[in-house]
Amino acid sequence: MSVNGIPTSLTPSPEGYADWLGELKAQIHEAQQRAAQAVNLELVLLYWKIGNAILIRQNKQGWETKMVDRLAHDLRSSFPDMQGFSVRNLKYMRAFAHCWSDIQFVQQLLHKLPWGHNLVLLDKLDTEQQRRWYAAKAIEHNWSRNILVMQIETRLLERSGTAVTNFEARLPSHQSGHCRIQIVRIPARRAANQFAQHRADRARTGRQRYIY
Repeated sequence: MSVNGIPTSLTPSPEGYADWLGELKAQIHEAQQRAAQAVNLELVLLYWKIGNAILIRQNKQGWETKMVDRLAHDLRSSFPDMQGFSVRNLKYMRAFAHCWSDIQFVQQLLHKLPWGHNLVLLDKLDTEQQRRWYAAKAIEHNWSRNILVMQIETRLLERSGTAVTNFEARLPSHQSGHCRIQIVRIPARRAANQFAQHRADRARTGRQRYIY
């Protein structure tokens, strides 16, 4: 677009316009982040509810494992435009609900992690304490999924040692006792360098990349 032959981007702006534009951009970014968090909350809660429903019917009604295959088929037929209803992902939903039986914890903390991060916690960690610790760390430091995988595989929790933390302020009282682990802040640049070295080491050893 142009005004009197001058491209719009080159037209003079009134005094204070740049600051005003910066404020609007910040508001838009904040709204986008809130919207994304709201969508992620609903998605994670939906997956937990589906997984819990599968558990209930398998445990109380004795439904066979193949029921998940049928369920995946029926859900994909009913919601063809919606992803996430593969047999594999339904089994992850069941495991997610099994490992996190307290929906309040899911609502308060785990919804802040994308689904892919939650799958990493399920696949790569054996105990609830470990999952809680790495979940809190990933949220605190805004780790990508690759960084989360690297921190788990390089045993950050074991390298960190143990100490009393302020997790009591973050988690419900009946949950905080599991999380008395030292918090070690890792700068973003250092984490990126560690991840690059980690990938190089894995390439040399011929190990397969972690893929979902």
